[in-house]
Formats: sequence, structure tokens, C-alpha cells
Amino acid sequence: MLISTKGRYALRVMLELAGHERNEIVPLITIAQKQQISEKYLESILVVLSKAGIIDGLRGKGGGYRLNREPKDYSVGEILRLSEGSLAPVSCLEGDSNHCARAAECKTLPLWEKLDTLICDYLDSVSLEDLLGSSSETE
Repeated sequence: MLISTKGRYALRVMLELAGHERNEIVPLITIAQKQQISEKYLESILVVLSKAGIIDGLRGKGGGYRLNREPKDYSVGEILRLSEGSLAPVSCLEGDSNHCARAAECKTLPLWEKLDTLICDYLDSVSLEDLLGSSSETE
């Protein structure tokens, strides 16, 4: 599993929004400048997050983005699955069912399934609030 730039940036954007007051609208340009992400690329990420309903986007003058839940209510796994699509370590585990013709006799399938479970369980156990707390402890 390799997390793409899009996934890493989505997590950074969510952390940026989590660092603001809950109802504060943060303009796209502010996020782009603070995170050093191009506005165009950032906008493509924010559209995905907004369409999924995990952030609110407001258009027009005074527009921008904000979280619509508390930082503790967002898991890293949720954010990465939205931006990456799948976190599966092998392609046969992507989606809801295993379509591999060899699944019944595959000796490595249990290994990949366990790894997938470990990855998902860990990423789902870490919240934005956890990450905000860990970054302030090292500063």
C-alpha cells in the first residue's frame, strides 16, 4: 500500500481545518498557502471531501471550507479511503467481494486479509484530534 500525494494532502487539509474553530470558514487560498498546495489541486481534493459530506463548502464572497463534525469524529481511515479509494494491500481485496478465481485455493489470501484488517483497524483508530494532539506535543 502506498498513500498517494492526494491522500496525504487530504489528511493535511483536514488537519488544517481541524486547527480552526468549528464554525470558522477557512478560505481556499488560506489553506493553499498554509499547506503549500496549489489552489487548483487543493480544490480537486476539497470537492471530493465536500461531496462526501465530511466538510462543508460555502461559495462566494466569504466562502471557504469547514469541518462539520468535531475532530475526534474523523478517522484517518475514513479520510484516506475517500481520497485513495481503497487501502487494500493487494488488488484482490479491493471492493466488497473477492473476484479472484484462485481465492478458494490461495495460500496467501489469509495473510493479505489479516494485513488489510490491521491497516484498516489502525487507521480507523486514529482521529484528527489524535494527530493534532501529537503534533502539539512535539512542538
